[in-house]
Amino acid sequence: MSRTAALHQAASLLLSHPDEDVHQRLDLVRDALGALPGQESALLLRFCAAVAGVPQLELSARYVATFDRSRRRTLHLTYYTDGDTRRRGEALVRWRRLYREHGWQAPADELPDHLPLALEFAARSPGPGRAALQEHRAALELLRMALTDHRSPYADVLEAVCLTLPGPSPADRAAALHLVRSGPPTETVGLLPFPALRPQAAAAEENRR
Repeated sequence: MSRTAALHQAASLLLSHPDEDVHQRLDLVRDALGALPGQESALLLRFCAAVAGVPQLELSARYVATFDRSRRRTLHLTYYTDGDTRRRGEALVRWRRLYREHGWQAPADELPDHLPLALEFAARSPGPGRAALQEHRAALELLRMALTDHRSPYADVLEAVCLTLPGPSPADRAAALHLVRSGPPTETVGLLPFPALRPQAAAAEENRR
């Protein structure tokens, strides 16, 4: 497994709901990344250290409060581009088709744009998976900023994910919203059959500030 694939797999584990085996997952990530150089692995290990002593039930409650009770911090990537519109259903179909074309099927009980699933796919199929993440770079950056504003340790995980993608992160929220309006960098446009990021989604996001 390549360094970037290992980082994506680790981030997928850390962003999954902390169920009964969460501390075993933390141990797996620490073992996998302990000898891996780079700022990304340091950020993921810092997250592991921040939550290592927290009981599982408390971690679960924090996870729900962080990701499930705020639209600004949702882990569903197409929400940032399509919001609660009919177009989002079409985007989800494209995600499922992408997985299927590369021999992978997402669990039936989770939407295919769920970030932990997208990261696991990127670890298994680095080329199309990384391109899909880059297509949704604006969503990842907005989530990273929202988690930073929330003072959540999960901000470290999102920062690590963004660092695995080409190009610098937007300097601020206004720049991230511009990325939502304008779409991904030109060198990645057309790599995947995802729609351009829509101005309506940016406007909706600004209204929720």
